[in-house]
Amino acid sequence: MDFSSCLEKQFRLKKNFDSLSSKEERYNKIIQLGQSAPRMSKEDQKEEYRVPGCQSLLYLKVTLINGLLSIQTTSDALISAGLARLLVEVYDGQPPLAVIHCPPLFLKELGILEALSPSRANGLKSLYQKLQKESLRLL
Repeated sequence: MDFSSCLEKQFRLKKNFDSLSSKEERYNKIIQLGQSAPRMSKEDQKEEYRVPGCQSLLYLKVTLINGLLSIQTTSDALISAGLARLLVEVYDGQPPLAVIHCPPLFLKELGILEALSPSRANGLKSLYQKLQKESLRLL
């Protein structure tokens, strides 16, 4: 299976962050993504969609449409919403196997993981793990 589209999306995100030289600029960019992220409906903010291990309330709903992932997220914290948006940008519209075989390496390459507090980094890891689990379920 070809995952070039997933890699291309990661490359584009990297280019968007490359011009940001400090951790603070990256953090602010993530917050901006959180501010502009579409929100899930209140009806979809159910316990079954809640991401465990995140210090804020973060929800992830993954469905399959014509064999491709449709991903919705929402959070009560802008930074969590922005971090979730990064993963949505990469994996929305991709086949479920892309989540498994095309990991979000751009997060480490950009230093985003190092810019986060340990609890935020753990929340992002939990979000990706839930996305993997949901993708496997949909196969």
